[in-house]
Amino acid sequence: MALGCKIGLSILNSHLVNLGTECLRMLISGADYLHLDIMDEHFVPSITFGHPVQLGQDPFFDMHMMMSKPEQWATENPGALIKDIQENGMKVGLAIKPGTTVEYLAPWKFMEDMMPKVHWLRTQFPSLDIEVDGGVGPDTVHKCAKAGANMIVSGSAIMRSEDSRSVINLVRNVCSEAAQKCSLD
Repeated sequence: MALGCKIGLSILNSHLVNLGTECLRMLISGADYLHLDIMDEHFVPSITFGHPVQLGQDPFFDMHMMMSKPEQWATENPGALIKDIQENGMKVGLAIKPGTTVEYLAPWKFMEDMMPKVHWLRTQFPSLDIEVDGGVGPDTVHKCAKAGANMIVSGSAIMRSEDSRSVINLVRNVCSEAAQKCSLD
């Protein structure tokens, strides 16, 4: 895999009262990007950010829009939404999940049964970024990287640790080692 490993922090596990400070602390600790889960309480039974949130312009953001009609928030035409996103220098991705019903919010459990899908995607699309989100931390990142993921989103494993920098470095190192081994095979 020629793509480098990138570690994203899910801000869903942040202390929302101090969101800006928490995000800055995670970026300083080594996170490559911030991951936002946007939920509308219709597509999934939870709600996250109900009011506009501004986190600054510097960090790279990755966003999962888990809502019934995401196009109503960005544009009236889904095709135009994709075009608008790309024209603004951003990438469009696809989230894969077994089913669309979610019973509870966080912490998400790691879904090992998704790793064959990650592996298939990597074999079909070797030059695309492939991200795994949900229950990923020091105990599960090796499975994600071995399957072919190069973008890892972690939330509670990093936010709840006493030393977030060490956990980010551990996750990055495990991901990089697995990616290097896969490229040698």
